[in-house]
Amino acid sequence: VFVLTHRPRPTLVKEGGTTFTFVTDGIHDALDRARAAAGDRNVDIAGGAGTVRQYLAAGLIDELQLHVVPALLGEGLRLFEGLGPGRRDLEPVRVEATPLATHLKYRFVRD
Repeated sequence: VFVLTHRPRPTLVKEGGTTFTFVTDGIHDALDRARAAAGDRNVDIAGGAGTVRQYLAAGLIDELQLHVVPALLGEGLRLFEGLGPGRRDLEPVRVEATPLATHLKYRFVRD
């Protein structure tokens, strides 16, 4: 697991073998490290709106999964605000409604 952070920390190995590597050199470095570790497997990016917005603005996301929970917060970062010019088309892949949330998966349509 590669954790994007502003604060340098030593690598942490949890019981069970999961290793957390803390990356301070930005989104590109974190993604490069994750891709190298993943080999042929997919790389998932998880995080708050600020982190996801950075990857969206850089055009580095192929698919987007949103988990909508019915709670009105009233404040916070808008996920799609400030992404820069240009239209981004999404193709629905999956919608799953559960009692606690609605799970949406979209694929970015590339030209």
